[in-house]
Amino acid sequence: MTKNNILIVEDHELTRFGLKTAFESCEFIDKIYEAESAEKGIELASNNDIHLIIMDLGLPGMDGIEATKHIKELNKDIKIVVLTSHNDDQEVLNSLKAGANAYCSKEINPKRLIQVVQSVFDGAAWFDPSISHIVLEAATRAQDKDIPKPEKDYGLTSRETQILKLITEGYSNIEIAKELFVSINTTKAHVASILQKLEVDDRLQAALKALKERLV
Repeated sequence: MTKNNILIVEDHELTRFGLKTAFESCEFIDKIYEAESAEKGIELASNNDIHLIIMDLGLPGMDGIEATKHIKELNKDIKIVVLTSHNDDQEVLNSLKAGANAYCSKEINPKRLIQVVQSVFDGAAWFDPSISHIVLEAATRAQDKDIPKPEKDYGLTSRETQILKLITEGYSNIEIAKELFVSINTTKAHVASILQKLEVDDRLQAALKALKERLV
């Protein structure tokens, strides 16, 4: 099993301790780094082999959104799971624009958070169910204001549309394969075709485009 290094960026010591404790028993986790500020998080991400960051948004000084931008500029392959107690429309959209791979409420069950992190490692984008409508409404407003209406027909097959819907719901490739009773290689081929047809670079952009343009 592949081992991954994670970084927890959280200013509350008790919350940070709880998160670290939850992930210490995970077989897919190797090293766990901790930072109490965005600045310290950026420093650790710069000097260590970090694969995924659990990022609190409400940090003192530089907030988690700005930290996410900096870290993605530093290394676009580092995956970021945003963890916050706020569901503000603009905060949600700004987090996704900054490059967050998942957006979770701090009320999430620790076991579910571990599942989310696993799915993000597998390439999934995940939105907490409580903010799905915010993603749609905020993204649609941004599109209406700034972006011309695109063509609606991307030539997706019925199977690709089915898979795209599962992507917007946060399913990983493995979960999609199990759900549709197909091989992982078949799933990967469909996902690659979807990205090409939608003219996007990754699953998160595909999910956002699907929600904005009501493709699913």
